[in-house]
Amino acid sequence: MTSEVVVRAEHLTKIYKIFDRPVDRLKEALHPFHKRYSHDFYALKDVSFDVFKGENIGFVGKNGAGKSTLLKIITGVLTASEGSVTVKGTVASLLELGAGFNLEMTGIENIYLNGTIMGLSQAETDARLDDIVAFADIGEFVYQPVKMYSSGMFARLAFAVNAFAKPDVLIVDEALSVGDSRFQIKCMKKMQDLMEGGTAILFVTHDINAVRRFCDRAFWLDHGQLKSGGDANKVVDAYVEHLKLEEVKPVETKERKKVQPATPATNFMAEITEVSLLDDDGQETDDEFTFDMPLTVKVVYDVRDENIEQPVLGIAVRSAAEEYLCGLNTLLDKQKIPWRLGKNEMYLTYPYGIRLSPGHYHFDMALFDETATVPIQFVSRIKDFTVASEYKAEGSVIIPHQWKTKR
Repeated sequence: MTSEVVVRAEHLTKIYKIFDRPVDRLKEALHPFHKRYSHDFYALKDVSFDVFKGENIGFVGKNGAGKSTLLKIITGVLTASEGSVTVKGTVASLLELGAGFNLEMTGIENIYLNGTIMGLSQAETDARLDDIVAFADIGEFVYQPVKMYSSGMFARLAFAVNAFAKPDVLIVDEALSVGDSRFQIKCMKKMQDLMEGGTAILFVTHDINAVRRFCDRAFWLDHGQLKSGGDANKVVDAYVEHLKLEEVKPVETKERKKVQPATPATNFMAEITEVSLLDDDGQETDDEFTFDMPLTVKVVYDVRDENIEQPVLGIAVRSAAEEYLCGLNTLLDKQKIPWRLGKNEMYLTYPYGIRLSPGHYHFDMALFDETATVPIQFVSRIKDFTVASEYKAEGSVIIPHQWKTKR
């Protein structure tokens, strides 16, 4: 990433006229004294930011926050009501499936069509054709009219065409969510290659963990306004806290309610099949223990596809109220995990105990590829546990400590 600005948005505002009834549109257009029958809706309001060469920007926000509108203005699909946007170099975008494709033409013909739209000569497209076809990996369908394609095939071919055009700016708006996890991993790795070559990537997703892992910076849009922008982790943290305030969790009663693990999001690549807690002797322990008891988490997972280059295991601890207390993963700690077909095991040890104040907690777990935005598997509340101790401290964590009268 350099200090060269490739996208500059200045005071972008997009206003739509909203009519209560269809006939009001005609009445407003024909009224001799220009009476208004509409009210203004601000899809965007005074949004300004810069994007630098080789940077990956994540956009977060609820549906209707203005993310897609913003990206469409940057690509030129929409025009701003106020403000301006300046883009240096070529722009490629995956905004809507099938956009830019002629449904009656074959995949090959559409590759050349899109190459022309993005400013490539026929010779340049010729030179990249084999790579595009190989990356899309849709077989003989590349010679069939694209009206026959599934949504996944659309996504594969569209991404391949845009990525191998080597644009200065690549915009991706949830289009990859229709593809399978293996292809999404493949796309993430390709986007990292593009970034290293100087391409700036603007990335919209509802997967906030993807923004944490993949993005340099993030922007949070709320009701068309730029709520926050900066370091990706800090922006995501603020966004998550905002969501928590909007959707307050039920207060825990004295008698704990048993919560079943959420349905795991998984695919054919791998699946976590067992989670158990072990004491210092390696024996399985109860789900209730003291804060300073040495503890090991045993994770067993079944690998069904060995073709993952950099698999990662992540384990997070959350409170009963879903407060995010600690997230560890093998990537951060530079540890490789076994990845052989069939049963594999990995152990996470807390040698001084889990150091939490007395209360109810649970583990979230995920398997993912180092460069992927979508986990191979994610399971929320996969294991509940209770920290029970006479020792109490304020806050959530009990930090090892000593008191002395002299240093």
